[in-house]
Amino acid sequence: MDHFHFQNGELHVEDVPVSRIAADVGTPVYIYSASTFRRHAQVFREGLSALPRVHLAYAIKANPNLAVLRVLADEGYGADVVSVGEMRRALAAGMKAEDIVFSGVGKTRAELIAALEAGIGQFNLELEEESAVLAELAHERGLVAPATLRVNPDVDAGTHAKISTGRKENKFGVPIDQALGMFDRLAGLPGIDLKGVACHIGSQLGDLAPLEAAYKRVGELVAELRGAGHRITRVDLGGGLGVPYKPGDVMPAPAAYGEMVARVTREWDVELMFEPGRVIAGNAGVLATEVVWVKPGVANPYVIVDAAMNDLARPALYDAYHDFVAVKPTGERMMANIAGPVCETGDTFAMNREIDAVKSGDLAVFRTAGAYGATMASTYNSRPLVPEVMVEGDRYAVVADRIAAETIIAAERVPEWLKK
Repeated sequence: MDHFHFQNGELHVEDVPVSRIAADVGTPVYIYSASTFRRHAQVFREGLSALPRVHLAYAIKANPNLAVLRVLADEGYGADVVSVGEMRRALAAGMKAEDIVFSGVGKTRAELIAALEAGIGQFNLELEEESAVLAELAHERGLVAPATLRVNPDVDAGTHAKISTGRKENKFGVPIDQALGMFDRLAGLPGIDLKGVACHIGSQLGDLAPLEAAYKRVGELVAELRGAGHRITRVDLGGGLGVPYKPGDVMPAPAAYGEMVARVTREWDVELMFEPGRVIAGNAGVLATEVVWVKPGVANPYVIVDAAMNDLARPALYDAYHDFVAVKPTGERMMANIAGPVCETGDTFAMNREIDAVKSGDLAVFRTAGAYGATMASTYNSRPLVPEVMVEGDRYAVVADRIAAETIIAAERVPEWLKK
């Protein structure tokens, strides 16, 4: 459920018509529903209510806007970050340092130092050398770094190849059959406290079976580590639950996920860490756009909109589907291709799709754009960086400005030897 609905024939975000925001802020523009973020955060937590010890860290990469993070901080969520920039966003939004988990395969020494000095609650380590370096950096500063070792269980998540992270050929984690030896070598190092293991096999999962298979392998590893004398108090199960993009999509509910986790982990006696991202943010946002032209095509017309692949990259990157809905639908339908103005054939959102009939000047939205939308935006073709708006009830505010081409140009320099 979300808070995007039609009222008097017009799409509203909570109690605010999309057309009002478009008139005030312009298009393209991302629009978020605070109430939807809150509801999804609560439903995910409730789905895990049968588990005795749980830590929730929102995956900031899904949507790092400060207003979004403040909403989730108010709901008691910490943060899963993959850069120092994301860590600083989490802290700026009011999330506690001890509730921050630092993931990612390429953490630099400077980032490790910054996170140590901030006092974050957990490092998810990706290789033995990184673990040893972290231990040394922490020991030099008189600190002890709380950490887990991320393992790769070699489980195919059954999702898009570019967002699958749990197969042995992926860059993430250490092979699960090498984890015991690494624990033996690392556990005694001063400066590091290896509390357990972490696992994340991919994003946009529509089936719980791969997750259950991965978790069972992790459970076997936990038993093996304890049998070797290691104290295991935490297991990080990552995130990855999918959201419906197409009409009729059915995804696992957090309650079903929670039931599976409770069954698989019943004997583990650990604090379980979770890092939901898309499942919290995906359906909490839309990208509003204006139809520029309806251009005749060979088979179907091209609906040219003012949003482009620089604003919403997922269709170009993954052939991702986003439902396209008119803000004021007439009830008529048309077959069309939907494309943006960027000079790339890949700047195409849909081909041969039945959509609401639209014409030049009409407003429409791309649904389910709250995750991996604005955060992946760029200024390609020297287009302005898309703004973001948050709605709550009958109020709305711009929570990220449109960054104009002039502002971007002002940050660039021509060297003196090129000036006439």
